[in-house]
Amino acid sequence: MEKFVYLFSEAKEVNAKILGCKGKNLAEMYSLGIPVPPGFIITTNACEFFFKNEEKFEKEIESQIFEAINNLEKITGKCFCSSGKTKNTEPLLVSVRSGAKVSMPGMMDTILNLGINDKAAERLLDITGKREFVQDSYLRFIQMFSDVVMKISRSDFLNILGNFKEKIKKYKDIYKNKTGKDFCEEPFEQLFEAIKAIFRSWNNPRAKIYRKTNNIPDAGGTAVTVQAMVFGNFGENSGTGVAFSRNPITGEKEIFGEYLSNAQGEDIVAGIRTPVHIKDLKNQSFSIWNKLKKTSEFLEFYFKDMQDMEFTIENGKFYMLQTRKGKRSAEAAIKIALDMVSEKLIDEEEAVKRVEPNQISSLLHPDFEKKEIEKSRLIAKGLPAAPGAAVGRVVFDTEKALEWASQGQDVILVKNETSPEDIEGMQISKGILTSCGGMTSHAAVIARGMGKCCVVGCGDIKVLKDHFETNSNKVLEGDYISVEGSTGKVYLGKIKKNHSKFSENLNKFLKLADSKRKILVLANADRASDVKKALDYGAEGIGLCRTEHMFFESERINFMREMIIAPTKSEREAALEKLLKFQINDFKEIFKEIPNKSVVIRLLDPPLHEFLPKNKKDMLKIALDLKISTEDIKELTSKLSEVNPMMGHRGCRLLISYPEIIRMQTKAIILSAIETKFSNLEIMIPLIGDVKELKFIKEIIVKTADEIISSYNFNINYKIGTMIEIPRAAIIAGKIAKEVDFFSFGTNDLTQMTFGLSRDDSQKFLKCYYENGIYNSDPFTHIDREGVGELMKIAIKLGKNANPSLKVGVCGEHGGDSESIEFFTKLGVDYISCSPFRVPAARLQGAVCEIKNLFFE
Repeated sequence: MEKFVYLFSEAKEVNAKILGCKGKNLAEMYSLGIPVPPGFIITTNACEFFFKNEEKFEKEIESQIFEAINNLEKITGKCFCSSGKTKNTEPLLVSVRSGAKVSMPGMMDTILNLGINDKAAERLLDITGKREFVQDSYLRFIQMFSDVVMKISRSDFLNILGNFKEKIKKYKDIYKNKTGKDFCEEPFEQLFEAIKAIFRSWNNPRAKIYRKTNNIPDAGGTAVTVQAMVFGNFGENSGTGVAFSRNPITGEKEIFGEYLSNAQGEDIVAGIRTPVHIKDLKNQSFSIWNKLKKTSEFLEFYFKDMQDMEFTIENGKFYMLQTRKGKRSAEAAIKIALDMVSEKLIDEEEAVKRVEPNQISSLLHPDFEKKEIEKSRLIAKGLPAAPGAAVGRVVFDTEKALEWASQGQDVILVKNETSPEDIEGMQISKGILTSCGGMTSHAAVIARGMGKCCVVGCGDIKVLKDHFETNSNKVLEGDYISVEGSTGKVYLGKIKKNHSKFSENLNKFLKLADSKRKILVLANADRASDVKKALDYGAEGIGLCRTEHMFFESERINFMREMIIAPTKSEREAALEKLLKFQINDFKEIFKEIPNKSVVIRLLDPPLHEFLPKNKKDMLKIALDLKISTEDIKELTSKLSEVNPMMGHRGCRLLISYPEIIRMQTKAIILSAIETKFSNLEIMIPLIGDVKELKFIKEIIVKTADEIISSYNFNINYKIGTMIEIPRAAIIAGKIAKEVDFFSFGTNDLTQMTFGLSRDDSQKFLKCYYENGIYNSDPFTHIDREGVGELMKIAIKLGKNANPSLKVGVCGEHGGDSESIEFFTKLGVDYISCSPFRVPAARLQGAVCEIKNLFFE
């Protein structure tokens, strides 16, 4: 008989996959003798069974839940009272909370005070004599049960007036009006409906979005934790708090958190009330503070990581309700990892795994220019919940945020407090600002996890439907504001931003990661300034220099257009000669920036029509500059246009049609290398689909290069390679490999051509694929392992067999994606190349993959 329900006392040896993160950690604390209210866990297996069984419970699962409640009654000496049971026993009320195997804070549902009904409320009032406490607990339960189980908005219960019994009746009337039935009085019925609702919350929209954003699998479901209630709302000698064992913003080794007296946990997490700093608890009760401090230190030592803890004080007695690995800012993640190595809590390999690559990227976000801040109008100040700087137009709801962001506009989401339903809006916003809540509120925790700039608890602002007000300002929806997450300051209008620099800790951490990494991390850079930035970010070379970008600059675009409209080869060569000096200078500047590392230069790739003007005004200007008619320009543009240009006259096809381009570019590359004495040169041919194409272009490169090298009597051991971006090239990679020194997978085009998807147009319909479970993610973001990945695997195997010294790299956008890097490491790729900004994160991910020893089985 499968066990679906575990008491805390019998669950220590069961893994988190079965118990969920929350349940597993509660069982661990319970077994360690930490004061944890007793309870039990309904497993993730029960959740999966529930969904497979048309959302119904088997009798065996129900039986195990009844037995667990019976055991809980014995442990607590309380009664899970139905309306007909004796009045002589204190009622047992429970919390019912979700708990997936990977922590998803706030994404699923919770119900507190379950088990209360009219009879239980009367008994509690008799025992405690605390009318406010009983009323608060009962009303909270009706509201939460109505919301979670019946989907009645909590806002329907606002501003209800009356005495104790009148309020209860009015709450129940709202429930009946919305559902057509009386409010549920039977505790076991309440319990089973709550468990079902929390199982269902695994598939609510915000949970799905969170899993997608954080690459958490949809399979598995959630466990449910049922735990005897302890009451932080019992009076002034009671309270609730959230504490971190280290500062989640800075990483400092100090208890950080917040506390509310006479409150329940949701008040802090949901940002309903703004709490006080955790250190204020020390003044209220030193003994409670001391227990929290010692528990915090012990749990951090036991779990070997910074802990995020929830606790409650009931009538002066301390209880732990939860501990989990704490979410932290990027700055804090790095400091904590390095400090824990120094403290010998963890080793270097574990430290490298403790920081997420996207956290590294978030550290490189800009901050505001000081001179600009001095000229700007400060309109409000709140709590600095997540560092960074954000500028955007004010929006007040997720729908508007999504709408405006889809139009390319930067937005700041402004709310009284965020809720889990705002997860998608938070994700696409540049920053978040709330008037309520504290440093451990939903907005603060989620923003830190996302690396988003966030200011919370900004009491200086009053948020209304279409604007917010400060003492002297009215800010409308659509107005620009600038938010500084590191100080909590909010400014009116736009403020210019600085590019951030590496901190000492970041440099130290990335050097530690580099020491564990084998795969090389190069950068895509087209100009000397890009190369400098890439080297500053730790790139070990340039894996892709796209020469076409050099032709788009204003002083040279006309020469390119001259070449395009030239009717004869000699006239094309004359135009190209004008471009030659620019190309030589561009390459010289690049080589000077990177004298001791390799540079891969790709020959011209895009179709020629991209260099021609698109509107009448530009056509007229070009016609005047080139002394031809606008009709000639229109005719040429029409002649060069293609139905599907990305699969048309571009790349090697263009070079074969106009070999003079090959000669000019090769000449520029070799001459600039000779002038700068640069010898780590690699020339790459784009869009090869047949080995004969490669041979044709390679012959011209070699002939041109060798003639120049011979005449200058300066030896350059240049290499020639090709991009593998057409499926056919992957299939015949063995033949191609015999002719080249390296392969570089252009995964953008390889994905496009393998799927038959346009990367420019597919976003219009891919959302339907995600919603219907056809695709789990965008194939242009995360490499498709089954199709594109299999082609890569074939190409590498064939290529290495034909040419054992063949070097293999990736230069598409996937080269900077952490999930894709993991796959490339498995493939045995020698290097990845990505945009300069993504280099630091790629350095870390390469190290993590090496530590995990990822190989094909």
